[in-house]
Formats: sequence, C-alpha cells, structure tokens
Amino acid sequence: MADEKNDDKALKDLIDALNEDLSREYQAVIAYTVYSTVLKGAQYMNIAAELKKHALEELQHALIIADQVDYLGGMPTATPKEVKLSDKPEEMLRFDLDNETETIAAYRQRVKQAEALGHFALAEQIRKILVQEQEHQHDLATALGIDVPKVITQGA
Repeated sequence: MADEKNDDKALKDLIDALNEDLSREYQAVIAYTVYSTVLKGAQYMNIAAELKKHALEELQHALIIADQVDYLGGMPTATPKEVKLSDKPEEMLRFDLDNETETIAAYRQRVKQAEALGHFALAEQIRKILVQEQEHQHDLATALGIDVPKVITQGA
C-alpha cells in the first residue's frame, strides 16, 4: 500500500516535471523564432539560420513531451516560461545557452525519474531529445566563442 502511494506520488512528480520541461520547450520555440528573426549583421546570419532549425526541433520536443504527459495521465501545460528579450545579439545567444544548459540538466533528471518508475521508453525518448539539446548548447557556445558550459545535475 505504501509502495503504491509512493509510486503515485513519483508519477505525479514526473508529470509535473515533464510539464515544466514542456514550458521550457515552448519558451525555446518562441525565443529561437524571435531571436532568429531579429539577429542582424553578417556575423550572425549563419547562427540565425541555425536558430530557425532549433525552433523546429524544439517544437518536435514539445510535441513528444506533451504526448508523454498525456500518456501518463496528465494534462499538458499550455504556458511557456518567460522569454527574455534584448537588443544585443550576444545577450540573446547567452539567454538561449543558459536555457539549453538548464534543459539538459532537467532532462538528465527526467531520465532517472522515468527509469525509476519503469518507463524505459520515455527515458529513451528523452535521451534522443538530450542529444539535440546538447547540439544546440554546442552551437550556441560556438557562436559566442566560449567553451560549452558544464551541466550540473541535481543529486550528482
């Protein structure tokens, strides 16, 4: 009985966390769409094109996460996290980089949560998303001319 209650709480915690992830995916879609449009200057044309691709990938992530929330019995959120805006290209890219780093840490945690509940297919889907998120992080760090930030995962 206690195990069933713990599993119910763990499942609710996973659904809540996935909805947080979904809010972050919506944020990324919006940010990449806006930033790719407003980045100006020859030095930003390549990264602007890359950000448009990132926006489409983030939308795919949102669709996957929303499907998983529904499959687990939750209601997918419709609220994005706040999108930071700036008129300085470097700041916009830094905002994206910080968001990607946070997203990677969250998804690493989600893999552990999913596996602990026996949802191995969900864990695999999140791993596939993680590969793209890490590519986004690398692209942004490269565009900024900095090293890829270390990702700190809770409990690690």
